[in-house]
This record gives sequence, C-alpha cells and structure tokens, in this order.
Amino acid sequence: MGELVKTIAKALVDNPDEVFVTEIEGRQSLIVELKVAPDDMGKVIGKQGRIAKAIRTVAKAAATKENKRVVVEIIQ
Repeated sequence: MGELVKTIAKALVDNPDEVFVTEIEGRQSLIVELKVAPDDMGKVIGKQGRIAKAIRTVAKAAATKENKRVVVEIIQ
C-alpha cells in the first residue's frame, strides 16, 4: 500500500526525491504516513483537499482486496 501512495505522490510533486512513506501495520488496519517537501504540500492536498481525498480513496480500494483498513495521513 505504501508503494502505491508513494508512486501517486511522486507523480504529483516537483521534488520526487523528498517523498517519504512510512507504514505502521496493525492487526486489521494499516496507517500510511506520507511526507513531502513543504513546497509540495499544496500539490498533494489539492484545492479543498480533493487530491488528498482521491489518494485515500485509491488506497482504500486497493486495501479491500486484502480485507484491511487503510488510513492515509499527510504529515509535515
């Protein structure tokens, strides 16, 4: 799941070398923390959070195949 989020984020930002993804796995859930450069934060979040919501939707759709719950957090 982390690789999926990382691939999407790298395609959106100007500094793909500064995209970092951390996965924290639990029994039934997975937390994916996405960290990007401060200049690219707006590109990952989008207007009114639309891009962030789309990233979360794609991750949740991919997680349903594995019967897991995914939470994508965008951190600074």
